[in-house]
Formats: sequence, C-alpha cells, structure tokens
Amino acid sequence: MSLDFDMGARAGALRGQLRELIEQELPEHFPGAFTDDPADLAAAQRFCRVLAERDLLCLSWPQRFGGADASVWEQTVVREEMWAHHEPRGAQYMGVNWVGPIIMRHGTPEQQRRHLPPIAAGEVIWCQGFSEPEAGSDLASLRTHARRDGSAGWVINGQKIWTSYATMAQWCFLLARTTRIGEGSVTKKQQGLTVFLVPMDNPAIQVRPIRTMMGPHHLNEVFFDDLRVTDADVLGDVDAGWSIVADVMSYERVGIARYARCERLLAAAPDALGDRWERLPAELTARWMRMLTHCRRARLMAYRVVALQASGRITPGDAAAYRIAVTRLDQESAEVLMEIAAEAPAGPRGQWFRAEVDDHWRYSQAATVSSGSIEMQRILLSRALLAGPR
Repeated sequence: MSLDFDMGARAGALRGQLRELIEQELPEHFPGAFTDDPADLAAAQRFCRVLAERDLLCLSWPQRFGGADASVWEQTVVREEMWAHHEPRGAQYMGVNWVGPIIMRHGTPEQQRRHLPPIAAGEVIWCQGFSEPEAGSDLASLRTHARRDGSAGWVINGQKIWTSYATMAQWCFLLARTTRIGEGSVTKKQQGLTVFLVPMDNPAIQVRPIRTMMGPHHLNEVFFDDLRVTDADVLGDVDAGWSIVADVMSYERVGIARYARCERLLAAAPDALGDRWERLPAELTARWMRMLTHCRRARLMAYRVVALQASGRITPGDAAAYRIAVTRLDQESAEVLMEIAAEAPAGPRGQWFRAEVDDHWRYSQAATVSSGSIEMQRILLSRALLAGPR
C-alpha cells in the first residue's frame, strides 16, 4: 500500500510553471531575501511582482480581493514550491498566507479595500507584533497597552520582541491590551485584547535589529512610544482580539511548508555527493531514508489541516499537531543533512549543497520557539485530545 500525493494534471502544470519562473526570474543559487546584500531582498520583491502579474501570488484569494478564485490545493502547490526553493517571496508569505485572509474574515470593507490589493500585488510587507520580553509563549500576558484618547482615538505604549521583518515592513499586525484584568467584564487575561493595523513609518515606532546567526531582518525589537491610532485601525471588535489570534495561529503554522524544503535537500543529497554517496555509513543512509519518510508524514498532516481549514473546521489542536511534526522534521533532518554535507566533494554542486544545508540548519535551531514554542504546541494538542472528538 502506498500514499499518492499527486494532485492531478493541473497541479502538476502549475508546479512546472512555478519552477520555470524561479529559474528565469531569480539569480542562480538564490540565497533567500534575508542576507546582508540588499540585492537579494530586491530580487525577492521583483519576483513577488512577477507572481502577482500572473495571478500566482494570492492564487486562492477571491477575485474581488486580487486573487484568482483558485482552490486551496493550488495555493498549497505555490506554498510548497516557494518553500522548496528558498522561499523567494521573502516576507510576502506572511501577508499572503494569513494577514490577508484574516483581514478578509474580520476586517471592515474599508480595511479590505485599503490592505488587500497591495498584498495581492506584492507591494507591501507586514510584520507581526505579538511576542514581548515577558509574554512569548504566554502571549495573553502581554503588557503593551492601548488607552482611549478621545472618542475615536487610542494611544499605544509598549515593546515587542522577536519581530521578524520589522526593519523592512510597512505595516504591523499589532496585539495590545485595551482593558485590564479586573476592569469591567474582563476577568481572564485572554480577554481585553485588541488587534490594531498600524503603519511602521510612524515616528512613534522604533525598531532595533537583534543580531543572530539567522542573518538580518529575522529578529527585531519594536518600541511603541505614544503611538496614536484611531478606531479605523482596529481589526474586529475592541477587547475581542484573542479570537482573531486563534485564527492567525491556524493560518500561520500551516503556511510554513518547511517539509517541502527538507524533502528537496534530502533528495539532492545523492547527486551532491556523487561517488561518495555509496561510501556513507549504512546507519547514516538509514537515517536519511527515515527523514524522507517523515517528510511525507508532515506533508500528509499539512494536507489534512488544509482540508480542515477549507471546510472551516480547523482547531488550534489540528494546527499544533502539524507544527510539532514539521518542527521535529526541521531539526532532525538538519542534523542528518549536516553529517551528509560534511562528505560533499569540492566543486560547485558540493559547495551549493553545503551552503544550503548550513542555512537549513541555522533556521531549524529557532524552529522550536518560532510561531509558538513546541511546548505550547504540545499543550494545545493535549487539550484538544483531552476534550475528545468534535
């Protein structure tokens, strides 16, 4: 018995089209957008506009919002091909995968008109203002506070941390406390939170990069010092932001198709090593085969979450189960690939493979804390399992 992951001729043609565009539009051995060279970010931005011109960037979005009304499975093909090839959309995947869909579900018509077309055109980058120095995995304990200032205004003060792409983003999807615990009907820390859509060019916002081995742009501190916004910048209802956050997590975690990148690097290993492949220890090649199997497991779990998402039945537990699987795959495959890459011969192919594996390993080290720590994912999954069948 075997599992068939073929999505049909249409999906196959789409994969071919995407791979052709990647080959034509990107520099050879494109290293990703997040390097010290501004040209790499510029290449990613150009590529996003190419995808948008061909209605491929937001393929499954409704046409009225700049999409092509395609199926979620065609969008899954785009997601897989992008992640397999070093995510040449750069930071755009955030707007495409979850910021846009969340604004579709919770935004006002004016917010939809303002924000969705630029995302669909590949013209805008978003960052996420969630985690804080003392509110990472326990997000509801955040301290960034928005207080009323007049009948339709707010003043926001606080700090966010680990904010990816804040140095390049034009907009921030910001979560802040609008009612303190004990005030009014707010009795739990998950209550009294509100989402704001704020422009990053406001002088009341200061961004400080955090240097890490992952390279530029990945992590930053963001400070809000008397940032003034209006009710028009509130997404959804005031004090009801936690339900939006739950939606965000479901979209965000399945949107990162790291299994596709793992599988591409694992599949490239025999060719990269050439004659040396046959001389690898049997134990190492056995681990390599196990990782390929785990890639397929993570892919299958992703497809299940995509199907649930499309039917509107996804829960935090569903997304958490996938996130645990792909996080473990990321780190375990990175360790196997590092051992294999050490045996790669000199020459362009071996050099490319070693560089790609090194990048994969560095990214994987943050996998257990990004998009929610793996410990929190296990808690979410445990709660879902204890709650019983839906």
